[in-house]
Amino acid sequence: MTTTTITTRKSAEERRNEADQLHASISSQLEQLTSTEGWARFLAIATGFHHYSLSNVLLILSQCPDATRVAGFRQWQQRGRQVRKGERSVKIFGFATKRPDTSDDADTGEEERRAYFPILSVFDVSQTDSTDGDEVPELAPRLTGGDDAGIYDAAAAWLIEQGWSIERASTGDANGFTQHSSRRITIHDELQPAQAAATLLHETGHALMHGDADDYHQHRGIYETEAESVAYITAGVLGLDTSSKSIGYIAGWSKGDVETVKATATRVLATVRTILDAITDHCPAQ
Repeated sequence: MTTTTITTRKSAEERRNEADQLHASISSQLEQLTSTEGWARFLAIATGFHHYSLSNVLLILSQCPDATRVAGFRQWQQRGRQVRKGERSVKIFGFATKRPDTSDDADTGEEERRAYFPILSVFDVSQTDSTDGDEVPELAPRLTGGDDAGIYDAAAAWLIEQGWSIERASTGDANGFTQHSSRRITIHDELQPAQAAATLLHETGHALMHGDADDYHQHRGIYETEAESVAYITAGVLGLDTSSKSIGYIAGWSKGDVETVKATATRVLATVRTILDAITDHCPAQ
């Protein structure tokens, strides 16, 4: 028998019921994302939790819509903060592996491990108090005006390494556009630095997600929402607030299709991680 066990006060049936309830919560949140308001809430919280799986982002959103940063009870203690007595935890799914019971099988000499997804309890920073008097800095300080973080230069340099060319030129009424056939991204030459950075992130979303799309006009709403969602989350993580221009892309794009919303949200988060991994020195993973 395996010696790997998890200490818990809950029965197997209680754990299964709790997992079923969490999965039901995820499905409920997906349905809410089909509205403009629901997608806007998802974008806002995904900015702080881009490194989490879609399921865990939805679970955090359903249980603590105003969350900005979560960690376990002891993790907060290690960071100089204490969860207040009586605070209710947020439940998310973890990931771990364990050896199966191989008592009846021949020893192959190879260690087989199986994945499982334990339910974890985490708390938002708003549920904690500092133990040393220092406040936690903002997760994503909001910038206005310029591109102080150097987002444009970092994204452009990475894209050039990937074989894209970046140019500043007049683009008419559009802020920018992407040409997949020539691997060229053009950003309007009259944009201010902050807008140029946001636009380049938007076009980077198109470059990474829509290279094989031959039905852009048919699904323009989805593709534009995906690209702008990538820009919104990535910029927010790096400290550039684009909400005043981003949310306007959302209205009516999904037509109430839950599966489309799920696929889009998953693709957006994956693309955000790709960009952040490429243009930042350190991107924490959960």
